[in-house]
Amino acid sequence: MALLGTLVNGACIVAGTLIGLFFTKIPERFKETVMSGVGLAVILIGLQMAFEVNSIVIVLLSLLSGALVGEALYLEDRLEAAGHWIERKFAKPEESSGIAEGFITASLIFVIGALSVIGALDGGLRNDHEVLITKGIIDGFVAMVLTSTLGIGVIFSVIPVVLYQGSIALLATQINRWVPEDMLDLFITEMTATGGLMIVAIGLNILNLTKIRVANLLPALIMVGVLLYLQQLLGWF
Repeated sequence: MALLGTLVNGACIVAGTLIGLFFTKIPERFKETVMSGVGLAVILIGLQMAFEVNSIVIVLLSLLSGALVGEALYLEDRLEAAGHWIERKFAKPEESSGIAEGFITASLIFVIGALSVIGALDGGLRNDHEVLITKGIIDGFVAMVLTSTLGIGVIFSVIPVVLYQGSIALLATQINRWVPEDMLDLFITEMTATGGLMIVAIGLNILNLTKIRVANLLPALIMVGVLLYLQQLLGWF
């Protein structure tokens, strides 16, 4: 079931929000310790995925070319700017500002990120939902923390999360109609390895060890397909 991971992710956000309603203040030391554990788990998942690599050259070139495209397009900056614009638009009415702030803030955190894309692709292509289920656990904790300060509006972030990730997962299930099976197997392997390195970067960011602009690396997932096509067509690498 391609949407299993997405549905679990949404359920975790709802559960986290409901639990968060019972807390008005979570001690900072609890947040830090739990998020450290989350960061370590995310790194482990990323490494497991990265070790599935078949061609390091493809992964390296995909990351390099994807980074150039992402930086040239200012993907991370544009996403942040769009988020701030949406937040300003929705947070104006005094009577709904609390709900809007919770909804927008949570949506940006849960939707914008490599885990959403990689996890949905993994679910659609390989029927493997480990990444999205892990993301769901992370989102559930974050939802609990956000709800304790921003209120019930956080729960409405489930809508964009399910629509966004579900659309990617369903689209991924149709890729095999246009791509030969052997080519698809290669793409899945190298895409998984490339995405795994991005997940490692997310884990390092969660631990505050680095500040890698992971959103600017997302084009690398597309470049995997481009480079594999060139490899098959021209015999490169």
